[in-house]
Amino acid sequence: MAIDSRIAAVTDRVIARSAASRRAYLRLIEREREHGVDRPNLSCGNFAHGFAAAGEDKSAIIARRAMNIGIVTSYNDMLSAHQPYGRYPEQMKIFARETGATAQVAGGVPAMCDGVTQGQPGMELSLFSRDVIALSTAVGLSHGMFEGAALLGICDKIVPGLLIGALRFGHLPTILIPGGPMPTGLSNKEKQRVRQLYAEGKADEAQLLESESASYHSAGTCTFYGTANSNQMMMEVMGLHVPGAAFVNPGTKLRQELTRAAVHRLAAIGWDGNDYRPLGRCVDEKAIVNAAVGLLATGGSTNHAIHLPAMARAAGIIFDWEDLDALSAAVPLVARVYPNGSGDVNHFHQAGGIAFVVSTLIDAGLLHDDILTVWTGGMRAYASEPALSSSLPPAGATDTRTVDAMSEADAPSRKREGDELIWTPVTQSRDESMLRAASAPFQPDGGMRLVQGNLGRATFKTSAVDPVRWTIEAPARIFHDQDDVLAAYKRGELHRDVIVVVRFQGPRANGMPELHKLTPALGSLQDKGFKVALVTDGRMSGASGKVPAAIHLSPEALGGGPIGKLRDGDVVRLSADDGTLNALVPAADWLARDQAMTPRPHIGTGRELFAFMRHGASPAEQGGSALLAAMCEDLGEGLLGDGISLDKNIEDKEIDA
Repeated sequence: MAIDSRIAAVTDRVIARSAASRRAYLRLIEREREHGVDRPNLSCGNFAHGFAAAGEDKSAIIARRAMNIGIVTSYNDMLSAHQPYGRYPEQMKIFARETGATAQVAGGVPAMCDGVTQGQPGMELSLFSRDVIALSTAVGLSHGMFEGAALLGICDKIVPGLLIGALRFGHLPTILIPGGPMPTGLSNKEKQRVRQLYAEGKADEAQLLESESASYHSAGTCTFYGTANSNQMMMEVMGLHVPGAAFVNPGTKLRQELTRAAVHRLAAIGWDGNDYRPLGRCVDEKAIVNAAVGLLATGGSTNHAIHLPAMARAAGIIFDWEDLDALSAAVPLVARVYPNGSGDVNHFHQAGGIAFVVSTLIDAGLLHDDILTVWTGGMRAYASEPALSSSLPPAGATDTRTVDAMSEADAPSRKREGDELIWTPVTQSRDESMLRAASAPFQPDGGMRLVQGNLGRATFKTSAVDPVRWTIEAPARIFHDQDDVLAAYKRGELHRDVIVVVRFQGPRANGMPELHKLTPALGSLQDKGFKVALVTDGRMSGASGKVPAAIHLSPEALGGGPIGKLRDGDVVRLSADDGTLNALVPAADWLARDQAMTPRPHIGTGRELFAFMRHGASPAEQGGSALLAAMCEDLGEGLLGDGISLDKNIEDKEIDA
């Protein structure tokens, strides 16, 4: 089906806006392929250091006859989502040998858990950990020992950081390999109920800890649809996973076979073959638009209003909140996953998951199905879900599914009796309370809107908010710290119609921490019948909830953003209905006001080490990144040189070859 005209218009605008920077980026990765650091260009001393500990793979690496895959891992055993990665490298080395290739761990990256640091001082390092991860990825791949990359990461800042770093080595074929969500524990509705009771003083700490432990109970990604799981969805709709890999639980045979397929596929798309698929070509303007469409269609994390522009810029693509807002108006909400619904990502997967989302969006003309993916078949391949042949009905049994058993060439997993990977197209939802077709959605728009006015520009996630609360007008109460909000709540000072303003929470002020711990208190006020909203230049959780919130407000208070002019009692109007955010203050009075005094930066917990990142951070709409801000200053089109021809084999290749 032809692409929807509204999606096409946004795509064309992004392509036009990015023309010079994208051209410069493509020249860079072509130059890196032809003249960058790689194994043939290493001196004997360099090279010997690179394979000294390679054991049985040493002779193959020396011979340079096959791809050497660089594994960048975010493993640690404190973070539940990344604990399963502990054994992946050893398994992946075996899988690589099955194809004649080799694999080495190129490096590790930090992986902090926002669930642990939420509301704590460490949360002020969270956003900037994305830049550290990008830098660490670049350090690992800079050795020039690799012809392909496998990225092991799942959670909030980790996937964006891995991708930003790897895109600077965009000439390398690259696949992201997920680990999957933990099985479902305590229901999210019950967890939220206990949190709110605790905020109201009706549950004690022991009850709260028991509830949280029953929710977050084993290895794997947290099961709510926050930033981590939104990451996995986006990597699939960008075509950077093995199809259907996102939400298969850890420790299963299917999970292992999908990892094997990823390694085998990397070996097949190297630059010495006839199916070269470099990361920098896969991540193009259409892929970025696909990521945004998938995010909106599934009610994904608001954090990606920051991460998606940052990832795009790393590939020379300029994507902003107006693009996201225009796409939101065109893309229907087809999924209701907690906190937007009652079921978690396991229920979502069982209902048809990403495969159904891709299927219905392509059929509606809302996804670009002609992008260059790491798999064969373009985007349409991602409209199928994987299974092992041993799990399918036996021969002769009735099975209403249409089974697409991929050929040996198409599905490069090792074929053994009983565990072939089989993909089945998913064309219908198995649970319409969770997933619906684009022709009969939960709501006609994607639920992430741009609001703007005399306070600046901000993001409002409507998909989890009752439409009767999309417009709130109330007096403001000003805070500079979320703990002060909670103290005022406990004193009863917020038990009224109120717009809570928390400022000096932007990237330059304190690293832009999430303000997730405010959700239970504000939700409790809303349940008591008050009109309540949040306005902040900080972030909310990727699982932003039922309270209206204008977040990522830009420009931020530090440096002169108008939120710094607000005073207690000013009436503020926030409206997702008409896309406005204004202080209802007479214009002359507003212009005459001074900015609020800037609080001193916090120190301790390592926060002072990140001062250079705060000072150089770009605005939230540009990704909130000092790293990318500095890089974009340096990378003028002329800096990369002229006269470098693009590889015609890539430029003209058939997407579905």
